[in-house]
Amino acid sequence: MSKVSERHPPSPTSFPIVGSLFSIPPGMAHIAYMKLGKQLKSDIISLKLFGYDFVVLNSFRAAADTLDKRSSIYSDRLSMPMVQDPTLFNWGNQSALLGYGDLWRSHRRMLNNWLNARAVTQFHPIQEQHIQPLLRQLVRLVDDPQPFEKVKHSIFINAASSVLKLAYGYTLQEDNDKIFEMIHHTNKHLLMAGTFTNFLVNVLPPLSYVPHWFPGAGWKRTAYRWRILKEQALSIPYEWTKAQIASGTAEPSILSTLLQNLTLTSHMKEDERENLKEVAHVIVAAGTDTTSTALVAFVAAMVLNPDVQLKAQKELDTVLGPTSLPTMSDRERLPYMRKLIQEVLRWQPVAPTGVQPFIVSKRCKIISHENGYASQLFLMHAGKMNYEGYDIRKGTVVIGNVWAITRDEKIYKDPEAFDPDRFQDPTVPYAPAFEASIHYDSITACYVYVLKEERTGWREIIPDIENISNAIVMELKPFEFELKLRSPPTDN
Repeated sequence: MSKVSERHPPSPTSFPIVGSLFSIPPGMAHIAYMKLGKQLKSDIISLKLFGYDFVVLNSFRAAADTLDKRSSIYSDRLSMPMVQDPTLFNWGNQSALLGYGDLWRSHRRMLNNWLNARAVTQFHPIQEQHIQPLLRQLVRLVDDPQPFEKVKHSIFINAASSVLKLAYGYTLQEDNDKIFEMIHHTNKHLLMAGTFTNFLVNVLPPLSYVPHWFPGAGWKRTAYRWRILKEQALSIPYEWTKAQIASGTAEPSILSTLLQNLTLTSHMKEDERENLKEVAHVIVAAGTDTTSTALVAFVAAMVLNPDVQLKAQKELDTVLGPTSLPTMSDRERLPYMRKLIQEVLRWQPVAPTGVQPFIVSKRCKIISHENGYASQLFLMHAGKMNYEGYDIRKGTVVIGNVWAITRDEKIYKDPEAFDPDRFQDPTVPYAPAFEASIHYDSITACYVYVLKEERTGWREIIPDIENISNAIVMELKPFEFELKLRSPPTDN
């Protein structure tokens, strides 16, 4: 097909070199993409930025039909020089950012063996061990006049402690534990380096050849420091687990099980052993920031929706009684709590533009229907050329805008309202997230009242819930609230 006859999704005004950069509304990327889609009256939009072709999917149907039904042609990932270049961060084999290939399949196979719905049940005791420490920490913050940062920190440390135990069998020693600090800072560096617009080298890869001493090349020296810390964050906990195995004191963990699997490790080459470091690290990295961010959003939802909080607490009291703490086996007995958590994940998605953009590996055509939704996606050679649709070139970067998808009015009625009961309708899809990972800690938070803070003069403080950063994983700005005990604390 000639370029003359190609038909691309609607796009804003484009300029030489910078492309559509100045046509994108200011602010958070996920909100800007959604606004742009409304301006262009299309749930699929195209952008050109610094020579790259982008397609943004702003509706549930567009994402489902494009990314799910033809996932094989969207399995590759956008290459970020700041992340992957050996002279910079040098993290081309990071599990979450791998392109489609043998290494990707190897990582996926190891992770899927341990993180599928059936396998994770063996790690429920680890999560249950952390329920009382979190509850005690929240109780200590009752009546604190400014609890936000302390509650956020408590949730974060609790999530970190749980996933460190899961991945390495390692017990968090203290809040400023050196091993966890290395992993945490490395993860933050990865999120910064992996955001397309944070570093000019991601846009202009030849900049990687600029010497580190060159004026203005401070970003390259930063990458070097990050690379050294990354190598320590991967190796030190890995070697610690190996030492525990050698001494016979290793506690159950994913890494210790993998290392003791002779069928897996007996013929491993050195570079294949490096993959084990990556697999263990990604469990901690993915399970800490995302879980804690979702739980802070849960607190925000309880502050703004006291009727929902009371309904959840009533279900807990009815099913478990006022003095019993839940176990993971209670999840199926708490249907309202499950819907509540799904609504939190829909209302404040942790990664509003997805973890990492996809790359189209084959030229394809998206068939457009009159209602503005993409209904099917066909390869150009699939014999469907008689349909009038959008042409997507090979190499196009595809972004699933989770924020817009979870606010799709055709799927979620009154999307800005916080309404767990919307999921009583079995046709309403759950948000794309791992609900089980935050279920237990969310239940814990319901054992205290989370209230809007009231001030004198009959003026109620309404929290302003906003996102704080333009990164892969979002944070909420601090908001005002207070904690109150529902009942006197007990020794148990």
